[in-house]
Amino acid sequence: MELNAILVLCMFATFVGLLLTGFPVAWVLAITALAFAGVGHVAVEHFDADLWFDWSSTMGSMPFRIWQVVSNELLVALPMFTFMGVMLDRSGLAERLMSSLVKLFGRIRGGYAVTVIVVGVLLAATTGIIGASVVLLGMLSLAPMLRNGYSKELAVGTACATGTLGILIPPSIMLVVMASQINRPEASVGNLFMGALIPGLLLGAMYVIYALGLAWLRPNAAPVPADAPKLDWGVIRDVAVAAVPPALLILAVLGSIFFGIATTTEASGVGALGALLLALANRRLDWATLRGALQETTRTTAFIFAIFIGAMAFAAVLRGLGGDDVIHEALEGLPFGPDGVLIVVLAATFLLGFFLDWVEISLIVLPLVAPVVHAMGFDLVWFTILFAVCLQTSFLTPPVGFALFYIKGVCPKGITTRHIYRGVLPFIVLQLFVLALVYRFDGLATWLPGLGRG
Repeated sequence: MELNAILVLCMFATFVGLLLTGFPVAWVLAITALAFAGVGHVAVEHFDADLWFDWSSTMGSMPFRIWQVVSNELLVALPMFTFMGVMLDRSGLAERLMSSLVKLFGRIRGGYAVTVIVVGVLLAATTGIIGASVVLLGMLSLAPMLRNGYSKELAVGTACATGTLGILIPPSIMLVVMASQINRPEASVGNLFMGALIPGLLLGAMYVIYALGLAWLRPNAAPVPADAPKLDWGVIRDVAVAAVPPALLILAVLGSIFFGIATTTEASGVGALGALLLALANRRLDWATLRGALQETTRTTAFIFAIFIGAMAFAAVLRGLGGDDVIHEALEGLPFGPDGVLIVVLAATFLLGFFLDWVEISLIVLPLVAPVVHAMGFDLVWFTILFAVCLQTSFLTPPVGFALFYIKGVCPKGITTRHIYRGVLPFIVLQLFVLALVYRFDGLATWLPGLGRG
């Protein structure tokens, strides 16, 4: 094996090994980059004249690369969408939706699970903050579901899996990050948002079908509450009053992007303002709420940008060591054909999701494999949506499934880690099923973007 391939493999192995120590990801990326920049420089100077690594140009370009990251206008949407999600979580929107939809679906077997999923889909289209959504859904739904006789696995699995939909259903900060990494017009944020809309809603629909099917097959797992209210016009009015404001906000944000009225950055500003107005209308806007939302937004944004800078340094050194060529040759050398290569990439992404967060995978792996996949003739929007659906599973797969940790923190007594793992397993299967559907029927991801371009 050539020295550059050995160094690339060692660089990845070192990164994963340091990550398992629990050290902050941004620092792990930066330290690994600096260490292997030094290794590459020493190897060129003293061991292998065939290895090309220019220490001066690689390290000298770092300030310019960092400036490119922090001055990217597209990334202004990250703190805006984050603030929008945090403020909506604090506005009382979810509580109103939950209380009104329980009355609407209460007399259906499995209706409480359906309510959680519907609320989760609406939250996903307005927040996209996974930790907040999972915790909020868990706090609102777990105790009532258990009190009404729902099985522990169904209750915790529904709340946990539904809370992760915001990473896929637009406006998704993950898709914003992916668009910035691919950096091609055909894979713009608007096109990725449109491409993810149908798969995201399809995933939510699969969750509903599963909840209703399980309730039909196992009535004891999701009984009808004895005190379920009758459906009348008052219930429908309450649902409309609770659902119309977030629906209008979703229409304002996504509609302005889809119809070309506003850029993604401008639409994110509209979303942030709309979240403030909804909090004001619900009488939840005060100085403490605003300050808490701003602090959480700042922490989240700083976390993402720190990983951005660390990943930029990691990618610069990796490319300097010939990592692009190594990965390109490795993928093209697989004896499977283009479709086989794509399946290998998705399988590797699924396995990486057991150990890495979506941020690291999007910033490190996606820029390396996307050009290879695109060169094989695959549509970039379709591939990116496949990649995003695959990363959806990373929140539910142990040992580093962050949604599992979030839901564990709000579980009532009696729900164990075993209940959580058993509860989310069917939803992981459903995510992989939707991934297979998008792979088989590419129009699920390309039809809306094509319609928009037309």
